[in-house]
Order: sequence, then structure tokens, then C-alpha cells
Amino acid sequence: MPTKTKTKRGIKLIFDNQYEQQRIEKAETLRTLGKNPYTHNIKKDSTTQEFKKCFEYVRDSDPMRDENKENTVAGRIKFLRHMGKAAFAKIEDETGILQIYFSRESIGEDWFKEAKKLIEVGDIVCVTGFPFVTKTGELSLHVRALELATKSITPLPEKFHGLTDKELRYRKRYLDMIMNPNVKETFKIRSKIVSTIRHFFEERSFLEVETPMMHPIAGGANAKPFVTHHNALGIDRYLRIAPELYLKRLVVGGFEAVFEINRNFRNEGMDQTHNPEFTMIEFYWAYHTYHDLMDLTEEMFTVLLKKLNLPTKIPYGDIEIDFAGKFRKISYIDSLVDIGGIPLDVVQSKEKIISYLKGKGEDVNEQLSLGKLYEELFDLYVEEKLIDPTFIIDYPIEISPLARRSDKNPDVAERFELFIAGREIANGFNELNDPIDQYNRFKAQLDAKDAGDDEAHEMDEDYVQALGYGLPPTAGQGLGIDRLTMLLTNEQSIRDVILFPSMKPIKEEIQIKEDEK
Repeated sequence: MPTKTKTKRGIKLIFDNQYEQQRIEKAETLRTLGKNPYTHNIKKDSTTQEFKKCFEYVRDSDPMRDENKENTVAGRIKFLRHMGKAAFAKIEDETGILQIYFSRESIGEDWFKEAKKLIEVGDIVCVTGFPFVTKTGELSLHVRALELATKSITPLPEKFHGLTDKELRYRKRYLDMIMNPNVKETFKIRSKIVSTIRHFFEERSFLEVETPMMHPIAGGANAKPFVTHHNALGIDRYLRIAPELYLKRLVVGGFEAVFEINRNFRNEGMDQTHNPEFTMIEFYWAYHTYHDLMDLTEEMFTVLLKKLNLPTKIPYGDIEIDFAGKFRKISYIDSLVDIGGIPLDVVQSKEKIISYLKGKGEDVNEQLSLGKLYEELFDLYVEEKLIDPTFIIDYPIEISPLARRSDKNPDVAERFELFIAGREIANGFNELNDPIDQYNRFKAQLDAKDAGDDEAHEMDEDYVQALGYGLPPTAGQGLGIDRLTMLLTNEQSIRDVILFPSMKPIKEEIQIKEDEK
């Protein structure tokens, strides 16, 4: 609700077109008639869906009405047609749309006359009446009492064009939900996904916890943080980029299976799969390995598909994803050769990788380490080909600063990432619990930061000290809720699964458009 708009001048700054001014005048007229346009004494008996289900029997009665059954329903008027002494309307609530009929005889001549002028599409009404079936066969409510619950000041978009502008839909999600009912369904599914995941872990004796959102040191993932300032302490704080280091402190403290579903913040770009604030689940499991995590993740997808009534093969854009059977597993290096099509001798040589990338017309920083060059190859030639669920395992240790080294190969981390539809969905590994090794890796990260890598980890001395008390053998994983929801709702943009996604300022967008001209 707008604030500081008590003067007419202030109101006009917000509701500045003639149609809004006319509706404001109608609200005032209603008040003079003794009818509060923003009343709060509304009680309804059922939703529109419940009304239809409860009174479906009326279709088989003769006559097709039951005047002895009275019911009260509330909703927003989405369609209104006056026919002289009567009117038909469609009202919508969270569950669906119901047709209502009211007339001069049913609600009284005086009120019908005023309602005809003062109530319109967009208004929220509460109606009481009995069920009947129209001549066209539609189960409807015959109104005996009509009350205005909320007067809509701003008209809804024109009926036949609706609300199609993507930018406007994201900025005004409330309007998007009013005009596009399928949007509400997407977010209901998202809620069900989160609820299902929460119960999945609770049923397996994981404890849900909450850890700080403001960190004294940015850590837990390679990303640029948002910086804020604590006035009372006079120090900077970082919005968390991951809860990992705090969750593992809890495992040190004695919780052997913990999870957290919450927001992370990363000061990076925005595109189809990235939003500066996003939701993840991270979980840590003592006395288990990353192989156990992969099995658990497969089991979780089986439960999700069942709970959402989805088949094992689901469409995603122009492709189909097959969840049947065991997910594929392939090592990071093998994926470069077998999936990326890069010759094995190239993969084994830093100089040959640089030459290979240049030969493909790619810009390449020759100062990158071998591990970082592997990342370049993977991002360019492997990731987008991973359509069906695939675990890429055994990552280079250099790009896995918090993962445990393999006992068989110290250059490899006991780590995996899950890819589906060409996108990373989850990241997990056996946790590094050697405090000396962790200290040295943090130190290497500091060297990388000094060399210009602004996403490298800071030194978290307290975390190293925590490891000094002993972290039991533990495996941990993070999974992106937003990307998972995109996948299971067949949405192509992360903005379509976040209720209020981050947006560029309107003035900036206008300037960009002017520059493009």
C-alpha cells in the first residue's frame, strides 16, 4: 500500500491516469453510500473449487438448482457483463474461477443500480447465494447478497492482450499472478519441492539448522560477496556466499547429520540461470562418503518425481530428460575426452591445451594453471552436452579447495557435481578434515587472490582451529533449489521460479535502450 500519499497531489503522483482517478472517485461514492470499499469483515464458506465440488450434484437435479443451500464465496472479478436488469461475472480466487449471476431482484433494485456503476473488473467481492446451472451448462452461484471487499484502483491489463511483457511481469509479480494463473501453479510446485526435500531429510534423521547470513569472512565458495557495514561494531560484514563452513563447525560440535535450506548471495552477473540471491539446500553427513551422497541424491529425485506426479522422462524445452535407472558417473578428466572430444594428449599438457583453445578461436589466459584450464575446457566442450543426470566425479584438487584429496591420487579431489539439462544442479565432496592441509589450501587461495582472483577464498583461521578439534569423516553437498525448480516445472529462466527476482533499475534499462539505438 502506498505511503505518505494523504494529499490529493501525492495520490496523483502514484495513480496518475484518468481511469485511476475515476476509480478513486467511485471509492469515495461508495463511502457516501455507507459501504466501506476496503472492509475487513469478510467471511467465506468455501473456495471456488470447493463450491464446484460440493454442488456438482445440482447438475443431476430437476430443476438444476438448490435454493435451500446457501454458500458464501469471495474472489476478484475477472469478467463482468451487464444485461439490463441482470449481470454475469467471473470471480477468481487462489483455486480457480466461478461464474456468478446477480440481478435487480436478487440483490435489491437500489444496490443493483449503484453496483452497476461502482463495481467493475478487478474489484474483489464477497457473494452469498445458492448453486444453479445455467442454460449453457455452467455450474454457477445465484447471488442473493453482494458485498464489495476491496475496490481496485488500478485497472487490470486489457483482456485480450493480457500481461505478456516479461520485464513488467517480473517487476510486478503480483500483477503477473493476477493475470497469469499458471504462474501461481509454478510457485505452488516450488513450495512442494522445498517441503518434500525438507521431509526427505528429516525422515533420514537429518537436523534442520540455521546459520548466520552475515559473515565476518567471505568463504565456503568461490564467488564475489556483497559487502555491508555493521554500524554498532564499526566493521564490514559479508552476505554469505555459502553456509558450508558454519555447517561443518556444527559437525565438529557433534551434530552428525545437518541441513539448511536458505538464501545465498553472490555479487555476480544475472542471466537465465543466475540471480544474485538464490536458494540452496546444503547438508553434511558424518561417517559417509561422496558415493553415499550420490546414492542419496538419486533417491531424492525418485521421491520428488513421485510426489509431483511426474514420469521418469520429462520434457525440458526442446529436450527430454530421462531419470530412469542409475545416474551416469564419469570422471572429470574422462569427460573432457569422452564427452568433450578433446584428444587425451592435449588434456595431459598445459601447453597443448592453450594451443588447442587458440586453434578453436577461444581467448585464453596463458597464465592460468592447469586446473583452471581444465575448467575452461569443461565449460566450453562438456557441460552443455550433459542432458540426462550425470555425476562428474574426481575433480582436480586445484579447483576444489575444501574437498578431501584422494588417497589413490593426491592431484584429485573426492568430489562430484551433478549435471542435468546442461547445467550444474548439485556439488558434493568428501570434506577436508586435515587442518594443516586446509590451512595450506587457504594460503594458496590467498596467493591466488593477491594475483588477481577476486573469487578466491579468504583465510578463515577460526575454521582451521575448529578442524583442529577434529571433524569426523564427513561428506557434504549443496543443491540449488531454483535450478531444480526450473528443471521440474520446465521453466527456462531462473526469474520464472523466483517470486521477486533481482532487476536492473528502470532508469538504467532506459539508458541501455537509448544507447542501443
